[in-house]
Amino acid sequence: MGGETDGGYLIPDDLEGIESCFSPGVSETANFEFELSKNGIHCFMADYSVDGPPLNSELFHFEKKYLGLTENSVYTTLESWVTRNATNLNDSILQMDIEGSEYGVILDTSPDILRKFRIIVVEFHRLDDLCDKFGYEIINHSFRKLLKDFDIVHIHPNNCLKPVAYGKFEIPPVLEVTFLRKDRILDSKPTLIFPHQLDRQNVPNYDDYPLPSCWFGQS
Repeated sequence: MGGETDGGYLIPDDLEGIESCFSPGVSETANFEFELSKNGIHCFMADYSVDGPPLNSELFHFEKKYLGLTENSVYTTLESWVTRNATNLNDSILQMDIEGSEYGVILDTSPDILRKFRIIVVEFHRLDDLCDKFGYEIINHSFRKLLKDFDIVHIHPNNCLKPVAYGKFEIPPVLEVTFLRKDRILDSKPTLIFPHQLDRQNVPNYDDYPLPSCWFGQS
């Protein structure tokens, strides 16, 4: 959903009953949100770096703010943003591409707010910081928090940067990860073939980098 290159994401076919999407980090792309709006889903967007989304829809709701860890004229927290716009909704989508600020936002947000999302799509940045003890702690805590209530259902490396070798591992610095809330999963089995047939290169004129097997292979 959302186009053939950067800004397109693979999500579960589980949109029935979803009424809203929260999408911080607009920049110059809103194809994902526009497709959701054609399904009757209200799309709440936030980005201080632009004055509005590049596409128009009566179901778009834009705030000129960054997503962060405080509430002021420039920043809003995820908890505050969701609470003032979708207090009674329990099945939303979160699509977050905020250039490295995702870790602080995840750690700052209460589990009750995170569980309001049925589907979470995050573009994780600076994953090569896993090679550093401090970076590892931040990234590890972020994933552990999400994995209490969500399962990973898809991973796709963004080919904007080459994978980094660390011992026997390869680490894509930027990964798109799709989570589905555990109560939506009735049966599961591991996926051992990547890329998915619907995956597309984020940057068409760059070499594509398949997901290294250490990210999905069974030990």
